[in-house]
Amino acid sequence: MRYITAFSFMLLVVLIVFDATNRYLFSNGSTAIQELQWHLFDVVILFSIAYTFRHNSHVRVDILYDKFSKKTQIFIDMVAIVFFVLPLSLLIVYMGFHFTELSFVQNEASSDPGGLPYRWIVKSFMPLAFVFVIFEALKELKSSFKRWSRL
Repeated sequence: MRYITAFSFMLLVVLIVFDATNRYLFSNGSTAIQELQWHLFDVVILFSIAYTFRHNSHVRVDILYDKFSKKTQIFIDMVAIVFFVLPLSLLIVYMGFHFTELSFVQNEASSDPGGLPYRWIVKSFMPLAFVFVIFEALKELKSSFKRWSRL
């Protein structure tokens, strides 16, 4: 997962440099390259969600959380996973699958002249990324339960 994100990010940087050079030095822009940059940025963001969750680097409102005991903090994390992370991720996977399927069936392409075809490819990354989030959430739930029961 992090290798996909790292590769996508490196490719994104190369495309941005190429596009900017091509546009400003040679006055030749490309709609397809700009759209590919957006799609790669989507991949970077979507796959970073699970990675961030794995390393506990996600945004959290810590107004009261820090004042609670370790056992209470772990319990709150487990409740958040069960009632928020997993249901939302499952909904995104379910809706994202149909969103991608519709795009594939309609052979959706960019509406811009010179844009990219096969929009379903980038749309398929949304449910896939949240499948990774579900796996991370289940792993975190299991380890949190183990830590909670030891305290």
